[in-house]
Amino acid sequence: MSKIKIVTDSTLDMSDEVLKNYDIEIVPLSVTINDETYLDRVEINPVDFIKMMRTSADLPKSSQPSPGSFLEVYDRLGEEGYEVISIHMTGKMSGTVRSAESAAKMSKTKVTVFDSEFISKALSFQVKEAAEMAKQGRSMEEIISRLEIVRSHSNLYIMVDTLENLVKGGRIGKGRAFIGSLLNIKPIASLEGAEYHPVAKVRSYSQVVKYFAKQFTEDVKGKTIRGVGIVHAEASELALKVKESIFELTGYEDIEIDYTNPTVITHTGEGAIALMYYFD
Repeated sequence: MSKIKIVTDSTLDMSDEVLKNYDIEIVPLSVTINDETYLDRVEINPVDFIKMMRTSADLPKSSQPSPGSFLEVYDRLGEEGYEVISIHMTGKMSGTVRSAESAAKMSKTKVTVFDSEFISKALSFQVKEAAEMAKQGRSMEEIISRLEIVRSHSNLYIMVDTLENLVKGGRIGKGRAFIGSLLNIKPIASLEGAEYHPVAKVRSYSQVVKYFAKQFTEDVKGKTIRGVGIVHAEASELALKVKESIFELTGYEDIEIDYTNPTVITHTGEGAIALMYYFD
């Protein structure tokens, strides 16, 4: 039976300890800010990126890895005797999956590319399950089948605290952003079918906490919770309040809180927070 190695990209939010434990390969995206380009997770961390973003006149930009970057990894792993499952951020938000697919066609290594249809912790859920199964010696077919289940049983909710990045990116006009700021509107969206869908507009952080905790409670009722994560862009206090509120409502406390990555912060701006979970 062939050995299987898991490859992913830098939009997953997973601790270095877990990545090392499962020997997961990351092909990083890059972010450009103040005319300088950095490899995400390699040359810049979230805290430094946010500090730079505060003083940047222009919206930072993210770029997908080239097919060549993937090909180099695939070929090396093939030479080491591995088959590869390459799991990536949603293809509707980035060309990363397409780059991986192009490289897979060029490589002599047997590579299966899988679109997670998610980002951040929700991508990590799939990567971790795949890596665990690969460690157990499970087949390519078994792992892909499990990934499809995890993908369909995952939920992601995100609150964007500032409309500044949307203005800089030309997504909304300054007038609408000004009105939104005056009303202190906090838009909440869910990621469904690999696309964001607005689900609520709240006007305080306490309402954000209430919405997230209530939604989680409803979604997991009668189900087995497999993983829960909260990520933020300099909003650790709010993240902790969401975790505490979920515990008060459900008694569930095994919730990881992490900074999200610079690629995601490029689009959400500072102050964003997201809750992700999956269940059987």
